Amino acid sequence: MHAVCIPFPAQGHINPMMKLAKLLHGRGFYITFVNTEFNHRRLLKSRGPHSLDGLKTFRFETIPDGLPESDNVDATQDVLSLFRSTRDTCLGPFQDLLSRLRVREEQLGDPPVTCIVSDGSMSLTIDASEVLGVPNVLFWTTSATGFMGYVQYTNLKDKGYIPLKDESCFGNGYLNTTIDWIPGMEGVRLKDFPSFIQTTDPNDFAVHYAINEINRAKRASAIVLNTFDELEPDVLRSLSTIFSPPIYTIGPLHLTKSELQNNESGIRAMGSNLWKEETECLQWLDSKQPNSVVYVNFGSITVMTANQFLEFAWGLANSEKQFLWIIRPDIMAAGETAILPAEFIEETKERGMVASWCPQEKVLAHGAIGGFLSHSGWNSTIESISYGVPMICWPFFAEQPTNCWFCREKLGIAKEMDGDVKRENVEGLVRGLMGGEEKEGKKMRENAMEWKKKAEETIRDGGSSHGNLDKLIHEVLLP
Repeated sequence: MHAVCIPFPAQGHINPMMKLAKLLHGRGFYITFVNTEFNHRRLLKSRGPHSLDGLKTFRFETIPDGLPESDNVDATQDVLSLFRSTRDTCLGPFQDLLSRLRVREEQLGDPPVTCIVSDGSMSLTIDASEVLGVPNVLFWTTSATGFMGYVQYTNLKDKGYIPLKDESCFGNGYLNTTIDWIPGMEGVRLKDFPSFIQTTDPNDFAVHYAINEINRAKRASAIVLNTFDELEPDVLRSLSTIFSPPIYTIGPLHLTKSELQNNESGIRAMGSNLWKEETECLQWLDSKQPNSVVYVNFGSITVMTANQFLEFAWGLANSEKQFLWIIRPDIMAAGETAILPAEFIEETKERGMVASWCPQEKVLAHGAIGGFLSHSGWNSTIESISYGVPMICWPFFAEQPTNCWFCREKLGIAKEMDGDVKRENVEGLVRGLMGGEEKEGKKMRENAMEWKKKAEETIRDGGSSHGNLDKLIHEVLLP
């Protein structure tokens, strides 16, 4: 059994694909993990030049991403540019890679490729899998609700909701229009859908890209989601009536452990972060009281202006709460620099810590963390759910607004922050979340702990996700 796993080339897609690949390896699959050349160089830079040496049954291969060479080797690439370049240029190199793997099979005795597991945004691989005659599973790294948001793009277009009529729609309340015909998403507003629909261009690239990817998903052998049945039951039932490929929920992936011992040392601990993690923050958290620290991290893609950066800084300072703030090296908009004022550093030196990147799962699992100020990316969201940490959401991009809406309205574990960042708003939300006796914050914490229990149950023997992983392997991936 040989699975070729290919994530979309962005940090938030690579991490969950790596977790799934490790699970399959633990079940006896030979793994070929395919990064872009750019990201593979970043991975070696962050993990060490020899970190991937000596692995015999979990191998790494690369293909070009089709973008021009970048001078900044540690910056997140523009996602829309990656959508376009991977769509237009990656099928040929991927087919060439499959040919090279066939040569290795003949010359070195490597097992033949028996299945392809690709990101939902890399569905170009379906063409290659059909030629090869092997199943192709699409792993959508969104929530089920976020996935449904993309599925509904065609309906929103056909019913005349999008594209927006003109620029006035951004300020006249039109985006607050409620959409009431999507099972499991009752009460959702236009502004809560994946953000690409907020355009006046009838030929908008991102909208058409999403629609094309959804249509191509119907050709997959199966669709995999990093969620669990109990978390999004109504939406999952609805999705199962739309797609003929079976849908398998196998999350939360970060809680699921391989059932077999890996024969090769280092695979379990092998990471996929493209930035070097600063683990000193864990020792800092060890010195803090339970539920006393708010964790602030806006993920791998979000960028902000200098003014937004300062408003967040002074909002955290004025809240008088302890915080761990991850400030990614490329978090600022082009031409701007993340510089914390000396007065801020002096005022918060006893209760704040700043790092450039961190092992997020270990941070969220730490008892000192009492809240999470997040961009609402799905990896961060499901990790927060799994560790019982309530959230303040500042969604930025793609289906992040949908995740924010879902956590706020359906799960009761989050508050939404206005896109126009004001320090007094940051201060108030942090105080409300972290104040132990504040009624709203206390209720969110209780709800979060209930979802934590359900997340833990679903990956145990007899749990829905545990069983779904078995079904995925035996019903789809095994020849």
